[in-house]
Amino acid sequence: MTAASLDDTEWVRPKPGRAGYRHDAILALVLAVCATGSLVLYRTTGLFDESPFWHSLIWVVAMTLPLAFRRRWPEIAGVTVAAAFIVGAELGIMELLFSNIALFIAMYSIGAWSRSRRLATIVRSLIVGVMFAWLFWSTIVLSNVQIEATGFSADGPFSEYVAYSLINVITDLLYFGGAWFFGSSAYRSAKSRAQLEQRTAELAAERERTKAQAVALERVRIARELHDVVAHHVSVMGVQAGAARRVLSRDPAAAADSLSAIESSAREAVDELHRLLGTLRSENGEDAGADAPAAEGASTRGVARLPDLAADAGLPVSFEVIGAERTIPPLVSVSLYRITQESLTNVRKHAGAAAQADIRLRYLDSAVELEVTNTGSVPGTARSGGLGVIGMRERVAAVGGTIEIGPRPRGGFRVRATFPTSRAEGAA
Repeated sequence: MTAASLDDTEWVRPKPGRAGYRHDAILALVLAVCATGSLVLYRTTGLFDESPFWHSLIWVVAMTLPLAFRRRWPEIAGVTVAAAFIVGAELGIMELLFSNIALFIAMYSIGAWSRSRRLATIVRSLIVGVMFAWLFWSTIVLSNVQIEATGFSADGPFSEYVAYSLINVITDLLYFGGAWFFGSSAYRSAKSRAQLEQRTAELAAERERTKAQAVALERVRIARELHDVVAHHVSVMGVQAGAARRVLSRDPAAAADSLSAIESSAREAVDELHRLLGTLRSENGEDAGADAPAAEGASTRGVARLPDLAADAGLPVSFEVIGAERTIPPLVSVSLYRITQESLTNVRKHAGAAAQADIRLRYLDSAVELEVTNTGSVPGTARSGGLGVIGMRERVAAVGGTIEIGPRPRGGFRVRATFPTSRAEGAA
């Protein structure tokens, strides 16, 4: 059942189950035994008219055994017990202790366990109305008989008999009012418990969903960082290894320089991977090696490293800064570095051996713009399963920027990312 249905007035209280029905049957049997014993005591006193004892036993059964079904069919049980109470009184079967307890429980059960609140109100109103009509009929029509039986005087506007009648009316008001109130309170309490349980379950489910979303987002972040780190350095090593192979026989010094670049790139890749994995292992999510004298990790890359990135790209790259440099949020700085890194990686992979790249970083009034262009060929078909372009778009979207990725009209390829610094500061 949803929270909306729990807040609705048409909420239906669940049935108690086999254990609850078993407890109701035990209650009915206990009341039947107790009412029989009490009835024997009343008959022994001789204060009331005696009827055949088998009549009294039938009456005890009609008064108590319907309570075994008080939570399964509360309206039927309540009407049966109320009718038996009136019939027993009219037949002179007097047992004023457990019969009143049984009637109270029957009235209470209608309010607490009825499946329809409208039906519960109608049935209880009917029972109370009939009971008070019977009480007034007994008070008015049988007044002479009751006066003789009680010995009360009826003289005066506020006689002994009138006081006795008022006591009976007040007692019945408290009796039926209490049964009505406590039955309705039990129903409301059950509804409140169901609402609390439902909301607790919804909160638990929401926590699980949030946890799953956090795991999914973390996996995306890890995949993006690993892709940025590994793809860049591996592509650099591939380019340098190819250059070393071509010049190894005729220019050993140039081959040695290429091998040194491969070694440096490999070490840097290992350092960044080590730092990234240390971050993942740390409990608070902070960089575990922040105080170590290692090279800067992936999380500390920024625009200050763009010149080094251009110099170590493994292909001809020009870098230009346009506008007055200023401090930008760390998240934007890292995103600029990673987008540049991924763009250069794609140039090495797809633009051909003769490709050249151009990096321009523009500081605008309320934004910073990165443009990476290259000459060379453009793939005729899009690659499937690539994570680089997805990662660039995610990084830009994370700080509320925009990005353009596609071929240039005059040849080559262009990546242009714009970051609004005001919004990016809030995101950072």
